[in-house]
Amino acid sequence: MRKKLTTVLIAGAAVLALGLSGCSSDPLAEQYREGSNKNYIAGDGSITEITLDNRGDVITFSGTTESGEKVSSADYLGNVLVVNFWYAGCAPCRAEAPDLEQVYNEMSPQGVNFLGVNVRDQAATIDSFNKRFGITYQSIIDQDGQAQLAFAAQVPPNAVPTTLVLDAQGRVAARILGQLTDPSILSTLITDISAESSAQ
Repeated sequence: MRKKLTTVLIAGAAVLALGLSGCSSDPLAEQYREGSNKNYIAGDGSITEITLDNRGDVITFSGTTESGEKVSSADYLGNVLVVNFWYAGCAPCRAEAPDLEQVYNEMSPQGVNFLGVNVRDQAATIDSFNKRFGITYQSIIDQDGQAQLAFAAQVPPNAVPTTLVLDAQGRVAARILGQLTDPSILSTLITDISAESSAQ
């Protein structure tokens, strides 16, 4: 029985591709192992800011949105891009949705882009979520995990939701691991990262 359970856990970890195995003191790994059946790994809201000198390579990804539009990371170069990993059944994702939309409305006139990465749902579910919560920016459907994989080597989105802020060159500049609890946090990160381009 123990051997079978171990096999199931290893297989599940591989499917999730969240990089949680082998880190026994990691609270995210603990949540996964405890088997609470809440269907998401909750982050703690911690914020990681990456200085210019320490940013990795340009992130390259592509996907198809809920409306069938093909998008690529190259489409957003030259402006700050906020990428939010989510799915409709995730309670923290629902809780933060209005805050993300608020920041999007405030920042998009300045050229800031937002893109959701839905890790589980079909287009109809995404459309329903968007209507319910008033979300006006698009999401790519990432059930195969390719967009998640593109970020994994540098700043893995270890929790759902996770929000990443990419600079104008397409590099990860900040990460909010878990639910956005205050829109001003994201607004400040975006403002600071946007100001870098102006200063150069």
